Amino acid sequence: MTNIILCGGSGTRLWPISRTLMPKQFVKLFLEESAEHKDEKSLFQLTVERNSKVCNSQFIVSNAEQYFLSVDQLEELKKENNKYLLEPVGRNTAPAIALACMELDPEEIVLVTPSDHLIKNEEEYSKVLEKAKELALEDNLVTFGITPTFAETGFGYIEASPVNGDSSLVTGMDVVNFHEKPSLEVAKEYLETNNKYTNNQSTTYFLWNSGMFMFKAGVFLEELKKYSPEIFDTSKDALANSSKDNITRIKHEDMMNIPEDSIDYAVMEKSSKVKVVPSDIAWSDVGSFDSLYEELPKDENGNTLNKNHVSVNSKNNLIYGNQRKIATVDIEDCIIVDTGDALLISKKGSSQKVKKVVEEVRKTTELHNIHLTGYRPWGSYTVLEDTAGYKIKRIDVKPGKRLSLQKHFHRNEHWIVVSGTATVTVGEETKLVRPNESIYIKMGEVHRLANEGKIPVVLIEAQVGEYTGEDDIVRIDDDFKRD
Repeated sequence: MTNIILCGGSGTRLWPISRTLMPKQFVKLFLEESAEHKDEKSLFQLTVERNSKVCNSQFIVSNAEQYFLSVDQLEELKKENNKYLLEPVGRNTAPAIALACMELDPEEIVLVTPSDHLIKNEEEYSKVLEKAKELALEDNLVTFGITPTFAETGFGYIEASPVNGDSSLVTGMDVVNFHEKPSLEVAKEYLETNNKYTNNQSTTYFLWNSGMFMFKAGVFLEELKKYSPEIFDTSKDALANSSKDNITRIKHEDMMNIPEDSIDYAVMEKSSKVKVVPSDIAWSDVGSFDSLYEELPKDENGNTLNKNHVSVNSKNNLIYGNQRKIATVDIEDCIIVDTGDALLISKKGSSQKVKKVVEEVRKTTELHNIHLTGYRPWGSYTVLEDTAGYKIKRIDVKPGKRLSLQKHFHRNEHWIVVSGTATVTVGEETKLVRPNESIYIKMGEVHRLANEGKIPVVLIEAQVGEYTGEDDIVRIDDDFKRD
């Protein structure tokens, strides 16, 4: 069985923690403790660990930036047998799943999951996967419906009915209908219907739509071809035109030719082969700070644990920040998120409105896009100072990696090596730059930074010029095939 992991999305409702270039699924928010050590894990890593217990390999579908993040985090988990398909632009879940399935054996069972969901009851999860696998082997398209615990308006719902009169909610059910996110009144009606179902007064039951699926790759493609032939045909063409060097890279024009649609609209709502497995698995999509608060450990006053938090008579707050001290006095039921370059303060219960904040932020800054620390396939950089006329960065380059051969039109750069030995090319000259040594790169000069050693290279970069934006880079040659 193959786990297709969908890595799209930027998690704007968790801004400023989540940014376009470091979306929520890759942020290490969760602490895993073992007898040997404590590890911070991301939702992506937890997804891989959870599903690799039943799947032989991971098939990651993502864009180029998220690909590099997933490679790093899979290396940390020591996971191999990983396949990658890179989309130049997202076209929703139906094309993403179709392209991945076309790369697999038609008889292969696939478990399709988002990369950013949390599942805490793994024992029950393994049971529902077994039920789903039995149904998938019978050529069904299986989805997982989460047993609702309250009237939620932020999820879609699946209306289901028992198969052959079995109303026990322990086997697969027939799907009657898919419903969009309801109003609060309608969501309450769904819960009341569920109460009637358990009392044998109704024949339908409502479940949250989890966005997880299981089926044979070939069965899904047959149904896609039947109900959404244009998506099938254009996906097939895009795959045929793709480049493959251990990674499948879809061309931008071919991707744009594929109609944008979700798997629900394209296939699941139309097919007669759909079954749903009720799943009581302690599931959360961690789609807001309110839901994140529920999942994080807390102190005796209900504040999320944070070594930088100084609390005076403050209760039931989500406190996030790992750079500065955060002191609260007589504060209750608030969300306080400090990331160094942005500060969010919200009442609990209002965090769904963060998306509106992001809409305003993107009008004037790049704070929706990237953190002070940006991650690249060669390592990372951290902005230490950024003001008119100059910018100062710390740059970390992994052993054996190098930046692209590049030039800039609007800035000069001065590099001072702090640790490691940098191999620096400027024009036709290549030289070694050691700790406490420096080198100057004039505006327009072609240059490259490489780490040919065994330890990370750390340097301080001072940029001076009228414009110091990240888009002032002309790449001439790049190991990672970036534009």
